[in-house]
Amino acid sequence: MKKFKSIFIALVIIFTAALSANAQTIGYADFQRVINEYSFARNAYKDIDNKLLELQQYAIDKDKQYKTIESPIQKKTFEEQIQKEFKAREEKIYNLKITKETEIKDKVLAASKAVATAKKLDVILDYGVVYAGGVDVTNDIIQYLNAQKK
Repeated sequence: MKKFKSIFIALVIIFTAALSANAQTIGYADFQRVINEYSFARNAYKDIDNKLLELQQYAIDKDKQYKTIESPIQKKTFEEQIQKEFKAREEKIYNLKITKETEIKDKVLAASKAVATAKKLDVILDYGVVYAGGVDVTNDIIQYLNAQKK
């Protein structure tokens, strides 16, 4: 019986040590706030908004020009030309948006990995999926991103 207790105690110690070795440390971050407070992202979205405003102004200016044309044939030709130009400008803005969003996502991912390594975290989740526990690293990620050279 004494031998059984010794073996049982040894197994409990080994099992506890194994569980401790596999314990994960979880971090979480409000990634929407990270993006909102990341200066590169703010500037990128501001640039995209300015391009959209320019496109809107372009449409207004072309509408004014359209109204001054008297010939139906010239109106149709002008309309077709402007539609092509508008579509090309719109596509250019869309591609810029996709490129900037991808760049922002990649930088946030790299910053999250760097903060996870520095804080010795196994995983960083979005704060919306963590109901209790974990370490909030939102500010750490924001500081890391804003400290990076452009």
